[in-house]
Amino acid sequence: MNTDASVPQPLNGKYRAFPQIHLPHRQWPSRAITTAPIWCSVDLRDCNQALATPMNVARKLEFFYALVACGFKQIEIGFPSASETEFGFVRRLIEEKLVPNDVWIQVLVPAREELIEETIESLVGAKRVIIHLYNSTSPAQRRVVFGKSEKEIIELARQGALWIKERLPRLEGTEVMLQYSPESFSATELSFSKDVSDAVIEVWRPTPERKMILNLPCTVEVATPNTYADQIEWMCANISQRDSLIISLHTHNDRGTGVAATELGLLAGADRVEGTLFGNGERTGNLDIITVALNLQTQGIKPGLNFSRLAWLQAVYEECTGMIVPPRHPYSGELVFTAFSGSHQDAIKKGLAERECNSKKSGQESHWDVPYLLIDPSDIGRTYNEVIRVNGQSGKGGLAYLLEREFGIGLPRVLQADFGRVANSKIDALGREVNASELREMLLDEYECEIPWRLESFSMEGNEGGGIGLATVSLSFQGDTVSLEGKGNGPVDAFVSALNSSAAIPHFNVSFYEEASLGTGTASVQKSSAIAYIQIAFTRDREKKSWWGVAVDTSIEHAALRAILSALNRACGIN
Repeated sequence: MNTDASVPQPLNGKYRAFPQIHLPHRQWPSRAITTAPIWCSVDLRDCNQALATPMNVARKLEFFYALVACGFKQIEIGFPSASETEFGFVRRLIEEKLVPNDVWIQVLVPAREELIEETIESLVGAKRVIIHLYNSTSPAQRRVVFGKSEKEIIELARQGALWIKERLPRLEGTEVMLQYSPESFSATELSFSKDVSDAVIEVWRPTPERKMILNLPCTVEVATPNTYADQIEWMCANISQRDSLIISLHTHNDRGTGVAATELGLLAGADRVEGTLFGNGERTGNLDIITVALNLQTQGIKPGLNFSRLAWLQAVYEECTGMIVPPRHPYSGELVFTAFSGSHQDAIKKGLAERECNSKKSGQESHWDVPYLLIDPSDIGRTYNEVIRVNGQSGKGGLAYLLEREFGIGLPRVLQADFGRVANSKIDALGREVNASELREMLLDEYECEIPWRLESFSMEGNEGGGIGLATVSLSFQGDTVSLEGKGNGPVDAFVSALNSSAAIPHFNVSFYEEASLGTGTASVQKSSAIAYIQIAFTRDREKKSWWGVAVDTSIEHAALRAILSALNRACGIN
């Protein structure tokens, strides 16, 4: 026994560990998920009842259409015996023929005769329905809520199943599937879960051709996800008439592991998954079906649901429920495809560039393998505009990415580090995120400097055919005009020669020069068509310190000359 004081000790017996499942030959750890399950949305019932202000009929209808658009073929539309609104919504869908022919509508009802009667009444005229019967089974529920013995709980479930069976002839012309849930299954003894489920199976008598759904909910997460997987595998191995059953999962998120429990439950043999969009539901919520479906997609498995317009779906969800999707929510959150870290930004930028290059070479879409991005944001209706954002913790890669994407400003790698230090200092002082326009302003404020030396005019003669030419330069300096001449084999060479002929300007040379056309960014207006990046070094500077200058102009030639003066002006220490 470990008696180290640093190890958390039991809280005087207030809490106790959930018993482990004896399953020495468990198979689920070595299995892999290879196909998508049957999906059932319970948003319009389980999600709706958890709202402070439940959805009215109009909002439920809008949500229903959104679920159909996503591809759900089974939708639990409500609890018709709970209220007039719920009953009315079911009737409206049926009477106005609003349910597509390939969609099953599911309704929930407890094992109470008067509620079953009302539920059957609500379904008359429907094309395809799933009648979902439930009663709670855990020791605490049996003791605290029902005050019934195990035998009495089994009889309650059996009687509920019989009440439904007796009324099915009233649904003539309706294709009916039956579903049973031993609610609180996750906290119920496995042998008892089997006994109560077997009792319902015996009443309904499913066949391999006409299966029933046995839903095994993790109503409250009372243990780790592997325990739930053990429970599911045990039930799959021991329940009667397994070949006539669709084993269904319905997990909640009390321990924050609803997704993990569902995925392990599928490994354990389940066929079907119930859940909600964005994980809404009682307490900490239900399983988020979107997360599980897109997790499958990232593994190369077609999920069978369409979340290519996730932003639209999120807008519908937030409007109808009044709930907000957190910014860090998997896949759908505002920040999940955002990198603030400099090293992350650099890796994302390089990964995207590599994938684009590979796709061009092969002529087909390349395998998705971009650092830090589990899924291509465009697959779910997001854009790369959201991938990289910049704050005081960001690095040079993110700064460069935004400038290039928005304005076509492709900073040379040797300049990225210099600008990164400048920008991070300014952003850190602001204490917030900045956008691409602000970065561009920072770049030009720092590197495009026209004081004290300013270019007034430049002309060159005798350089035809690449020979040595004579440049005539006119500069303004603190209100005065300075005229200079210099020779060189091109405008930049001759311009530097002219500047070096002045005793007022320290002698320097150009150590880096790059120019580019603008207009390839996403910004709608480009006032300048060229940008130049110049690095100069003073030949008499013992420290050999270099200075950068940047300039934008309608003329590539003038952009280069102005960039030289910008570097010179920055070296003079006057901004």
